[in-house]
Amino acid sequence: MTTTSPTIRDIRPAEFPWFRYDGYTFSLGLTDGENAWLSGHSASEHDPDSGRMVVRGGMADQTRTAYAKIAAILEAADLSWQDVTKVTENVTITGIEAYAEAEQVRRDTLGAHSPVVSTTIVDSLLRPAALIEIEVHATRGGGTALQASSGAGWDRRGVREGHDGEVLLPTILPVDERGEVVHQGDFVGQYAYCLDKADRLLNGVGLSLDAAVSTYDFSTPETREVYRKSHRVRKDRLGGAGVFPGAGGILMSRLHTPEVLVAMEITANRLPLTGVNPGWSRYDTLTYTPGVRAGRTLYMSGFASLDMESQEVLHPGDVVAQAETTYGAIMEVLEAAGGGPENLTGSIEFVSREGLADYRGVAKVRERLLKAPYPASTGAICGGLLRPEFLLEVFPSAVLDG
Repeated sequence: MTTTSPTIRDIRPAEFPWFRYDGYTFSLGLTDGENAWLSGHSASEHDPDSGRMVVRGGMADQTRTAYAKIAAILEAADLSWQDVTKVTENVTITGIEAYAEAEQVRRDTLGAHSPVVSTTIVDSLLRPAALIEIEVHATRGGGTALQASSGAGWDRRGVREGHDGEVLLPTILPVDERGEVVHQGDFVGQYAYCLDKADRLLNGVGLSLDAAVSTYDFSTPETREVYRKSHRVRKDRLGGAGVFPGAGGILMSRLHTPEVLVAMEITANRLPLTGVNPGWSRYDTLTYTPGVRAGRTLYMSGFASLDMESQEVLHPGDVVAQAETTYGAIMEVLEAAGGGPENLTGSIEFVSREGLADYRGVAKVRERLLKAPYPASTGAICGGLLRPEFLLEVFPSAVLDG
């Protein structure tokens, strides 16, 4: 059988006045020709007077700078705003009150084009003054709009099909059609509502939660004690086609409004799903899978520094050693799927405040274990992880050889 390499390349604009982008263990963005995955971009830029990276302006100015960077990267990939399938805006707790300004900049930038929009609330970003960091996925032609954006406030409804059968949903929140938060104070009730809401959106485009390939949820530190109760909710609603999706859980100090206890990022795929497991028996009883392959795309769970047999946290207090274990697990899943580090298209790193002091050392781990062109990447500071000893969790994605 003849296989085809995905020809993944990094996107290298001829002019990128904000900073010199060589020497990092991430790419500005990656492309395989028809598709592009961009790193998260904030308003950071090099200040020649101080010789340092700086972030200037309030929310509107920062958002304009981030979108200007993204425009330059898309142009270098011979793509435009009309090709964008999904926008993820990572907004800090400090910036959330001014988020309407960012939304207006996005509308002005994209015009009549309506990609799926996700909003992730993060404790802070790696550049302390940054209020927003924006990720973009694009497919030539902009994919297919399956359902128009509608709803009130945080009740978003837009659905779009992107590359390789991928069906993209907006951030799913426990908010009804009037824009009001439901099941206030009830984490499990909100969790179930979000999954049921996603199922209704997928029903509207001829699918169901059986097609889910990844479910990443964000909750608050106060929910850690009851989080295990989401297992039954997931078991009752997911995996109906025989494959549970990949999953990850991150804690943020607050979410979109104080009444929201959980927010979900769910992706589905129209193509047949195959579970990928290097042989870890712990997943036999869990409601998520290490990796799910659909077509050439590999969707993976979030990984942290865990012994897959004993389920003990490895290297407490050492974020660099935890990164070694975390990326080692990701490499095992890639290998089980028939790929390697060259197939990684994205990595989102969530680091706790306790791990931040030594976080720069994670770049050396990436340099050693990953391979150029490095994946498009985003980093954010979270309010904690589901196991308190975890300092780092990584959400990876990949495109495999044909």
